[in-house]
Amino acid sequence: MSLVTLQNLTIRHSGNAVLSGVNFKINSGEIVTVVGPNGSGKSTLLRAIIGALQPRSGQVIRSKGLRIGYVPQKLHIDPTLPLTVRRFLSLPKRVSTAEAEQALDQAGAGQLADRQMARLSGGQFQRVLLARALLCDPQLLILDEATQGLDQPGSAAFYQQIATVRRQLGCAVLMVSHELHVVMAASDRVICLNGHICCEGEPEHVASAPEYRALFGSGTQGALALYRHEHNHSHDPDCTHDHHDHEAAE
Repeated sequence: MSLVTLQNLTIRHSGNAVLSGVNFKINSGEIVTVVGPNGSGKSTLLRAIIGALQPRSGQVIRSKGLRIGYVPQKLHIDPTLPLTVRRFLSLPKRVSTAEAEQALDQAGAGQLADRQMARLSGGQFQRVLLARALLCDPQLLILDEATQGLDQPGSAAFYQQIATVRRQLGCAVLMVSHELHVVMAASDRVICLNGHICCEGEPEHVASAPEYRALFGSGTQGALALYRHEHNHSHDPDCTHDHHDHEAAE
C-alpha cells in the first residue's frame, strides 16, 4: 500500500527550482534512504512530504489519516533549563506515563526518563527524539540527518534501533543521511537526489549507477560492500540478526 505519492513535484525558493519534476512513492513497511550532495533538496523534500512546504506545481498525495513521526536533524534546548526526558515528552501535549515508557523502550532509551535533557549524550538525545516521534504510533517515520554529530558506532547503533522499530511497528521509514555506506546498507530502496531524482533502486544498484558515482565517486561502492561484509561477520548476535533481517527485506 502506498503511504505517500509524489507526482511531478516542483518547489522553488527565491525564484530558483530546489526540486523539479520529482516522482516516487513510499510504500508500507519499507526503509527508503534519500542521498544527495549539499543543496540537493533533501530536507526540502522531507518538508514537502510532511506538509510544511507547498509545491509550486505537482502534488503530494498522503494516504487518508496518515500518521507521521519526525526526527529532526537537531534540536536546541537551553542547557540551563531544568527539563527531564519525561517532561520533554509531554511538551506541548501531555502523554501518560505508560505512553512515555512505551515510546522510550521502543527507542532503546527506557532508562532515561528521569535524566535531564541537558545531560544526555548525543546518542541518548537522538533516541529521546526518536521516542517523541514514536508517540503517535507512526505509519511513516521520517529522519532528517538524525545521526549528525554522532560517531560511527553511535550511528550504527541508532540505525539498528530504527530497524528494530520498523520490525516492531511495521512502519515505513524515510531517511536522509550523509553516511552513505551505513544507511544504504540498512535500506530497502535508495533515492539519489540532486534537484531531481538521478537514480533509484536497491542499494547495490544505486551504488553502481553512473549518476551516483558522478556525485559521490566510485569509492562509495567499495565502502558499501565492505560494510556489508563486516556487518555479516559481526560476532554480536543482535547485530548479525539485524543484518539478516535487512537482507530478507531486500
